Amino acid sequence: MSDALVRVRLDLSYDGKDFSGWARQRTRRTVQGELESAITTVLRLPEPVELTVAGRTDAGVHARGQVAHVDLPAEVWGRESGRLLRRLAGRLPWDVRVWRVSEAPPGFDARFSAIWRRYAYRVGDHPGGVDPLLRGHVLWHDRPVDVDLMNEAARLLLGEHDFAAYCKKREGATTIRTLLELGWERDADGLAVATVRADAFCHNMVRALVGAMLLVGDGHRPVGFPGEVLAGKVRHSAVNVVRPHGLTLEEVGYPADEELAARAVAARNRRTLPGC
Repeated sequence: MSDALVRVRLDLSYDGKDFSGWARQRTRRTVQGELESAITTVLRLPEPVELTVAGRTDAGVHARGQVAHVDLPAEVWGRESGRLLRRLAGRLPWDVRVWRVSEAPPGFDARFSAIWRRYAYRVGDHPGGVDPLLRGHVLWHDRPVDVDLMNEAARLLLGEHDFAAYCKKREGATTIRTLLELGWERDADGLAVATVRADAFCHNMVRALVGAMLLVGDGHRPVGFPGEVLAGKVRHSAVNVVRPHGLTLEEVGYPADEELAARAVAARNRRTLPGC
């Protein structure tokens, strides 16, 4: 068999309820573990494959528009590409689906080539609770929230900042991120839905941001509170990291094909804020 490899892009979704997050773990069920096992099995590969993902999701977090890549032997890809999608559908468990497999353009890296990730967080504040058919994807907040107030608070957080106050610290990892979009609206079901888009996210960032804004929305804190927490650069005891089941990775954005490789190189650079 030739040593040549082909990089394959996978577009997928999953219900995070019964997964211990994306990343493979020896003793726990994870999305990466299920996918790698399925690909290795259906392609009858002698060695396990290893997936690279656009954004690792935590336990209980869902994904509608996740992206990953895997490097496969060219001979295997040439032989199996036309039937890989259907074979994966027959092998994967019901709570993870691959919707598209395609040969990636040169320079593509699912993680480092991405220029933004977009999440949605869904909150129900009806006094009677959450529709039972939506309960696995919606957080119930037991007080009504004011979407306009939360949008005022959100505008103060946009741009490039050190989000240390909203992230779980990891040794050696930067917490500087560029928050491109943060806004709330009511959907057709009356849910308060936050759209959060950034070039990248650090651990627990979206759920902590939502927790801070809910304090504004239900009247517990003033509009400026989330911005004050951001400026403090340390975790605030009043800010709860809301539960994971309301969070869904909706979409990952990539540049034009000719810019993929350059973006992957730039994304590996450690960031600092101007003046630091």
